[in-house]
Amino acid sequence: MSVGSFLLDDGPLCQTGFRRGLWCGAGGHDEGSDHDRDVDRELDLAQVTEDLSASWMRGGEPLHPSCGVTLPDADKPGAYSWCKAPGLAGQPVEVGAIARQQIDGHPLIRDLVSQASTNVQNRVFARLLIAMEAWVRALRPGEPFCEPTQLPDEGESVGLTEAARGSLGHWLQVRHGRILNYQIIAPTTWNFSPRDAQGIPGPLEQALVGAPIRPGEQTAIAVQHILRSFDPCMVCTVH
Repeated sequence: MSVGSFLLDDGPLCQTGFRRGLWCGAGGHDEGSDHDRDVDRELDLAQVTEDLSASWMRGGEPLHPSCGVTLPDADKPGAYSWCKAPGLAGQPVEVGAIARQQIDGHPLIRDLVSQASTNVQNRVFARLLIAMEAWVRALRPGEPFCEPTQLPDEGESVGLTEAARGSLGHWLQVRHGRILNYQIIAPTTWNFSPRDAQGIPGPLEQALVGAPIRPGEQTAIAVQHILRSFDPCMVCTVH
């Protein structure tokens, strides 16, 4: 999933920046496989929910982040993560460099994903395809970096961007001139999502299935490589 970002008139990226969308695919096609499973889709953010079933959080049914709650419950039976389980239409999604490049249609990434789906190597390749050097050269110290605005008495808003680690969303409610509710879904929250009420694991847990553990290993090297390929930030996820 990519919420789209970096809208530029010109420069090193495409004319419209990274586009928003959802890519659904099995990857690694075999002859005679169902190619219809690999499709680009429009992104409907109204279908985003947060499941708390396996999180050390109080809550019932999955809620949209605009009305979500964050109430810790460290003794919750069956929980094993401080991370919520965000989902899109009830399904976990991977975000990050490879998702962004795949949805934007980068030919190298599309070819790599078609051959081997998302893996450590392909995530690293996708992360190298960035325009950071040009952006640094474009910095102008002393120029304004934000636009001040007046807080309304009543309102709701959502802020979306593609952070380096993936899709980031902020949902805000204002009542009587004060912040009533503020919920964030960070990129690592998407990728490190624990299991939801249906027992569906998030992208990292799925990626770890079958990871080899060599005889005598106290800390599995393969597990470390897979985990770090998601470029996690657990601090952002937990707070």
